[in-house]
Amino acid sequence: MSEIMSLLLFAAAVVILLIGYPVAISLAGTGLLFAGIGYVFDLFDPAFLEAVPNRIFGVMGNETLIAVPLFVFMGVMLEKAKIAEELLDTMALLFGPMRGGLGISVCIVGMLLAASTGIVGATVVTMGLLSLPTMVRRGYDPKVATGVICASGTLGQIIPPSIVLVLLGDVISSAYQQAQLDMGIYSPKSVTVGDLFLGALIPGLLLVVGYIGYLIFKSVVDPDSVPAIPAEERDKVNDLGKRIFKVLIPPLLLVVLVLGSILGGLATPTEAASVGAIGAVVLSAFRRNLSWPILKDVMRSTTQVSSMVFMILVGAAVFSLVFRGYGGDDLVRDFLHNLPGGEVGAMIIVMLVMFFLGFFLDFMEITFVVVPIVAPVLLMMGIDPIWLGIMFAINLQTSFLTPPFGFALFYLRGVAPDSISTGTIYKGVIPFIFIQLLMLGLLSAWPSLATWLPHLVYGNN
Repeated sequence: MSEIMSLLLFAAAVVILLIGYPVAISLAGTGLLFAGIGYVFDLFDPAFLEAVPNRIFGVMGNETLIAVPLFVFMGVMLEKAKIAEELLDTMALLFGPMRGGLGISVCIVGMLLAASTGIVGATVVTMGLLSLPTMVRRGYDPKVATGVICASGTLGQIIPPSIVLVLLGDVISSAYQQAQLDMGIYSPKSVTVGDLFLGALIPGLLLVVGYIGYLIFKSVVDPDSVPAIPAEERDKVNDLGKRIFKVLIPPLLLVVLVLGSILGGLATPTEAASVGAIGAVVLSAFRRNLSWPILKDVMRSTTQVSSMVFMILVGAAVFSLVFRGYGGDDLVRDFLHNLPGGEVGAMIIVMLVMFFLGFFLDFMEITFVVVPIVAPVLLMMGIDPIWLGIMFAINLQTSFLTPPFGFALFYLRGVAPDSISTGTIYKGVIPFIFIQLLMLGLLSAWPSLATWLPHLVYGNN
């Protein structure tokens, strides 16, 4: 009976989330409701809830999670400083002489925004507002324009430093230690957020190369769909080299400084995030876009996003304790262990479930609800934790791009002009979905794409 209650608990949480209630309240409220029902019918031991204060103090004292508000601050500050707008205009002029050049510019700027904000919604909306009208006005096929904007926006899932990878790395780290303890290993190895950053670097860059490769292919087989910027428009700019140095180099240096300090082992992700936050303030001041109202707006946005993240963490802690109290983790472990195909069969089922959940739930909900349940079981089967984290991240990235429910499609639909139909957006993302599925296939065949760089830099973890 307790195992049935664990399934009902999970199903109830998903239904309440789909109805639209706040995530933190949905998770904590559902957990407490089922804990009360279980206590009344003698199916649940309330001693499990005694661990909630320790979980909350654990979240508040987790130094890795301090990187979240710092990276959010960095991204919001760069957005307010109009960095994206200037970057896009400059890159468009740089690649303007070639067909597909504006689309390539969107890919590169999307990658840089992903590395600075790490928030899918913010990147898609920003790129949609800035680049979609320009691309359509210059004769781009609306399917190509919408497809490249959505795909570039989802790079925030995988291009480090990403908030998604920070949160996922913390959850994977806890799951890895739990899996080793369950196997009787009392001196467990660790996996860090920095490991996931390194692991995501090659797959993320390969995705960007794949997107650009598709645009080049499109420029060859259907040149009219991706026209070049007219020469008379390009000639209006007198000193392109000076503009590139002024607009492109500073944010690029900031991203390199943040990532380089992590990858070089000079700083933890949290320390690097503080460097990024300060660098974003300096960059905004250099652009003369820093004022007290802007700073106040940035701090307010950062506080709102950070509060949401930590409230979800607390709600997820309550939910996971009640789920474990009902024996749900044992149920999941037995189910995955008994699947045909061993770890391959278990991995396929988990990836499919997460893919379909990505249609309806945000990455934070999946990260804090689903990953802690399935990751320890998969890790006990011998799956590499870094590879598992990157597979999860790209899987969710693909889910957010897939019709009819992909989040990135909804974000773009909200800012796209009425002349562009929803069907056009759906058709535009299909080639990019195939590129991401190809990336998942390559990672499955060659896990070293994700594991080689972390092991090279940090040695055997």
